Amino acid sequence: MAINITNEDCMELMARYENQHFDLAIVDPPYGLDCFNKPKSKNDRIDKTGKISEWDIKPNDSYFKELFRVSKTQIIWGANNFVLPPTEYFIIWNKFQTVDNFASCEYAWTNYKQPAKVFNFSIHKTMSERKGEGGKIHPTQKPIQLYQWLLENYAEQGDKILDTHLGSGSIAIACDKLGYDLTACEIDKQYYDMAMQRLKEHQKQLKLF
Repeated sequence: MAINITNEDCMELMARYENQHFDLAIVDPPYGLDCFNKPKSKNDRIDKTGKISEWDIKPNDSYFKELFRVSKTQIIWGANNFVLPPTEYFIIWNKFQTVDNFASCEYAWTNYKQPAKVFNFSIHKTMSERKGEGGKIHPTQKPIQLYQWLLENYAEQGDKILDTHLGSGSIAIACDKLGYDLTACEIDKQYYDMAMQRLKEHQKQLKLF
């Protein structure tokens, strides 16, 4: 098992690989926010110049062309924000969200030929996990359990996994736990460093048992 994570633009990473090198790409691309929104917290998605932070720039068609070139199958979170090929297959994460002005679920596009599935996992459990697995380090952080469930249901042992937007590094911890090869990158140096530290802390905990 190998987990290779780099601090770079995902287009540079994908350019190094031949067609269909990866068996499964599990990605959560940024949606991009209105650059006129005002920052709300230290983890806001608007930089000091008032522009959308580099990590939150919505990918263009070239990104998806490369993603489909280097991977055989894909799971793309937030697919309702992008123009993707028609598919009858999809995945829902039911967050059990009780706050009206927050989404109660998230949608993922996939070309993996399985009937639609729903992952039920409370957003409140996610918050608890963040405290026990390095805390919340990214505004769009997803739970480790979600990625474990995806790997258990959509990947096969020996598969090469790709993540083009590492973010908090939850997928890296899930791959480490289940023994999958992962190639991933994160463009933002601060988030890259925090995700790598989060992975190291997880691996350190394993060595204690």
